[in-house]
Amino acid sequence: MATFPDRALAWVNGALTAAFDAALGPLMGWPPVASLLVVSLVTAVVMLLVVARTSNQKGLATTKRGIHAALFEIRLFGDDPVNVLRALGEVVMCNAHYLRLSLVPLLWMAIPLVLVVAQLQGFYGYEGLTPGVPAIVKVELRQTASSADVSADALVMDAPDGIRIDTAAVRLLGSNEVLWRIVPNAEGTYALTIRDGDRAVTKSLQVSASRARRSPRRLQAGLAGQVLYPSEPLVPEESRIAAITVMYPEPGLEVLGWRAHWMIVYGLLSMACALILARRFGVTI
Repeated sequence: MATFPDRALAWVNGALTAAFDAALGPLMGWPPVASLLVVSLVTAVVMLLVVARTSNQKGLATTKRGIHAALFEIRLFGDDPVNVLRALGEVVMCNAHYLRLSLVPLLWMAIPLVLVVAQLQGFYGYEGLTPGVPAIVKVELRQTASSADVSADALVMDAPDGIRIDTAAVRLLGSNEVLWRIVPNAEGTYALTIRDGDRAVTKSLQVSASRARRSPRRLQAGLAGQVLYPSEPLVPEESRIAAITVMYPEPGLEVLGWRAHWMIVYGLLSMACALILARRFGVTI
């Protein structure tokens, strides 16, 4: 049964999903790195505002000056082991103090950043299915005594025009998982329907090379699952279906001929934007 935190997170995810769809939709025709640069720029500005409000700016500036001074001493007295060791100790102490001062803004930003990254994963983490290329759809049933004996025949999948169901439902022995293989015939946005008796649950399906939000899993209530997969509403509580999964490819982003996970690109771009804008915002980071 969904608890109050489950329902609250579901509401937050619904609001964030609508906001991100409205904000990122116009950018989806851009090259992915270009649109991610815009997202990183906005992230950097918000991070700087949070750091300015929540950190000890004077303490950070003093600590950074201490680090620079100690490094200068090491360079200046490189032939004096005693002074070098003392300066190294100051560098270590100043760095520890710098990390302690940085912890407060990091704590303020941690939860919002997790929710933002989960939303961005839907746009940059997956590629759409390709027409003519088979894909797997997996349904997980709840671990209850009644569902343990369920037959695969009890579940039926309906697919719209443009999607061919290539195999009958296959129940994995020793588990509560049922699989189908599907083959998309044409690009588009679809909804698969899984029927269990008189109840039905739908699952979104993206068949396109164009960048768009893609949701690999639709789940029942659960904080961890909702944080990781926020793009679709929760599966109704009365359903025996715990989750529906569509296995999208995760090829990463191509940057200057190299493939990299989008989070690495996002992190580097956000840090670069923050460092460039810090002086303009008068913030020490």
